Amino acid sequence: MTAGIAGSAGTARTPGRVRQAAWAAALVLLVLITAVLPLLLTGTQSGGRTLDPSDTSLDGSAALARLLQTHGVEVVRVETPGAAVSAAGPSALLLVTEASFLDRGDAGRLAAAFGDRLVVGSVPYLDVLAPGVQREGPVRARSRAPECTLPEAVRAGDAYTGGMSFTGPRGSTGCYPAGDGHALVRYTAEEHTVTVLGDASFMTNLRLAEDGNAALALNLAGARPRLVWLAAPDDSDEAGGGGTGGEARSLGDLIPGGVKWAVLQLVVAVALAALWRGRRLGPVVAERLPVVVRAAETVEGRGRLYRSRRARDRAALALRAAAADRLAPRLGLPRTATPEEVALAAAARTGRDPEPVLTLLCGPPPGNDTALVALAAHLDTLERQVRDS
Repeated sequence: MTAGIAGSAGTARTPGRVRQAAWAAALVLLVLITAVLPLLLTGTQSGGRTLDPSDTSLDGSAALARLLQTHGVEVVRVETPGAAVSAAGPSALLLVTEASFLDRGDAGRLAAAFGDRLVVGSVPYLDVLAPGVQREGPVRARSRAPECTLPEAVRAGDAYTGGMSFTGPRGSTGCYPAGDGHALVRYTAEEHTVTVLGDASFMTNLRLAEDGNAALALNLAGARPRLVWLAAPDDSDEAGGGGTGGEARSLGDLIPGGVKWAVLQLVVAVALAALWRGRRLGPVVAERLPVVVRAAETVEGRGRLYRSRRARDRAALALRAAAADRLAPRLGLPRTATPEEVALAAAARTGRDPEPVLTLLCGPPPGNDTALVALAAHLDTLERQVRDS
């Protein structure tokens, strides 16, 4: 018998141990996932400068710059909008990519510069750089046929375009249909030829050799003897401590990325440990009240209070208001209906004369206790007639 009791106790403790082991395993698994996730994310990054003509990584555009120079195009790499405006001219083409850091004032200065403009990718302030061009919506970037008469696109053929579709102003040319618009739009305004493309992947080292990407990039970017390429500032100067702009780095910039992930792991571990070891709240305990007052006693006490103060007017008002509240839903009226509306609806339902019903629900207060009792009886009769009708 003792062995049976011990076995039952061991069986009762087993579910608790299983739950504790499950919580511990979940905590260890979550910590491992949090530790491995940053390694996976950082392992897919190329570490290069996106769409930079001097960068040889997969996201850079050094191959396109070399190709343009081979064809006799002078590629001028600039890092600030002011330098781009100074280098621009009537025989130059200004290239603005999604890697350019602009505000609205910078976009206005670039729009006022000499020469043509080539805007590629998700560039901000498109309404300033390319007035009249409207974004229609994001589309999937893939190989597309030009389906237009633009010589640069016709000679290139299929190219990897998309990202965003556009509609141009009146007289513009659209190529590479995508969604409700085109992935490439070109128009001429104020002696400037403006070309807008929704995706810049075809200009990178990764995709330049695919389809007709190289031909399209060469035809568009090499349209003028000089190409002013606005690129992102080189981070190596800032990392060395000098920095071209002399801007002070914040405390968050000085913290390595691994420290932030470690802090996140600790926060998650502490939260799970607190949830695992925290006190569980049991079921709600119903507390017995020291005094229980029945509803009938409350009504009787209120009636005695009215009687002691001879408040027949307030008592009659309470009886009539309560009767009107109960009659309104039976008569299909809202709760906000006035006593006059309830009285007219009750008279119509029961077939009675409206005047006595109006007097019953909206008349003067009774003059004595007998009249008050009679009023209560008449109200009950009216409710019964409405209920039975």
